[in-house]
Parts: sequence; structure tokens; C-alpha cells
Amino acid sequence: MSDATYTDYTCLQLERHGPVGWLINDRPDQLNAMNNTMRDEFADAWLELDRDPAVRVIVHTGNGRAFQTGVDVSEIASDGVGMERYRDSMENFDVHFTAWHQGVQKPVITAVNGLCAGGAFHWVADADVVIAASDAQFFDPHVSVGQVVAIEAIGLLRKMPFEAVMRMALMGRYERMSAERALQLGMISEIVDPPERLRERAQELAETIAKNSPTAMAASKRALWGALEMGLTDACRAGAKDLVSMWGHPDQNEGPAAFAEKREPQWADPEPGDGPQH
Repeated sequence: MSDATYTDYTCLQLERHGPVGWLINDRPDQLNAMNNTMRDEFADAWLELDRDPAVRVIVHTGNGRAFQTGVDVSEIASDGVGMERYRDSMENFDVHFTAWHQGVQKPVITAVNGLCAGGAFHWVADADVVIAASDAQFFDPHVSVGQVVAIEAIGLLRKMPFEAVMRMALMGRYERMSAERALQLGMISEIVDPPERLRERAQELAETIAKNSPTAMAASKRALWGALEMGLTDACRAGAKDLVSMWGHPDQNEGPAAFAEKREPQWADPEPGDGPQH
């Protein structure tokens, strides 16, 4: 049972277990494909967890046998609006469905269960840490249904070799990548076996991360994500400012004191806006 009460969403579930907030895709009968309602709910759900002072780390996963399978193709094919409803937001890159889009300051773990396809790579590319069940499968069917591979794959290029991303883009639905291969290529950082232990392991990992200074982690996210937008020298200059931003902060004294006294540190609550800016 969740330790907190959150908004009752239609396509998502929010929970908190100790210091860990959970965002769970909840359209299992549709393999968690993103319809228009889910798309809108993501924007609010990320911020709701980020603003909860009891949450130190956020885990994102899915109910059922798929993490997420991209846009709901059935909705696109049948509602008479199709992809046109998204034209303005995409042309202006005014999108709000990942933690990176929403400037979430807390660490985000994506825990991939089962199928991860197409638009699901938004959340793989935009998370801070990605783990996967041993039976997870990754593929991008965009070109197989007449769509372009772009934003998700561009995000993956920050962490994977170009050819691996291009191959997945061009093979479409005709080739699936295993969790083992995803680990080799740097898409994920850990495989969980057996698969049924994925959520348990995600909770363990999140609780470990949650032991660290939330303010220092937010500044670290700001520095490292910001570096992806800049050249080397500019990124180091900006990172130096993020480093110095902790000087004089209570956590900088509390950390060494707790270490010397052999106790758990008592971190200060982070200030709003400490995290990365999109």
C-alpha cells in the first residue's frame, strides 16, 4: 500500500514507498501505449511527485507485460484526428511527458518491464538511471507504421553508439534487442533476474540513492544534464558554478560530520528549482 495519497489518474498510478515515489504506466490491456489522456497526465504526474517533500527518488515503470509501447496507434487510426493533434506541440518542441521535459530535480530511475517500443524510448533516454528485467525487449517500430524516428533516438545518441541507434531505427519492428545487448550498448546499466524482482530491485536502488544529499544531487543533475547542451569548456564553466552553489550549504557541513560521527546524515530539504532546467 502506498504511503501517500495522490491524484487519481486515468492512465497512470502514483505511489510512494518510504522515500521513493513511483510513477506507473497503467494501460496494461493496451501494452501501456500512450493515448492523448495519458500524454496530458504525465505532465502533471511528474510534477506532483517532484513537489512531494517526502519523495527523494522517483521510479518509473509499467503494469502488465509492457513498460510502454509508444503512441496508441489504434487511437491515431480511428479518431479522425490522428497525429495532427500533436503538430503544434512537436513543431515547437513544447512537450511535457518525461521528467526531463518537466525539469524534475529529483533522481529518476526507469525500470523497464517487458516490451519497450517506439515512443517508450523517450523515458529511457530522459531518465537518470535505467534498469531492465532480464526478459525486456527493445525495438522501434516507427518506420514500420509510416512514422519518423527522431526525438527519442536523438536522446539515445547521448548514451549509445550511433550505429546501434540507427540500426534499431531502420530495422523497425523486424528486430528486437535483448536486455543483454542493451546493457552492452549502454542503453541500460543493470539487468534484473528473475524479472519478477524488478520492482524490488528498483526500490532498493532508489532507497540507496535517497541516502545522499538531495540538494547536492539536484545540483549534480543540473551540471551533468546541462553539459549535454554545451561544448566542453562552457560545460565545465557552468559545472563549476553548480559545484560552488553547494559551498556554504548546510549539507556540506553535515556530510563530513555524519561520517566522522559514524551516523546517518540529516540532510536539509532542497529548495524548489534546484534541479536541471530544460
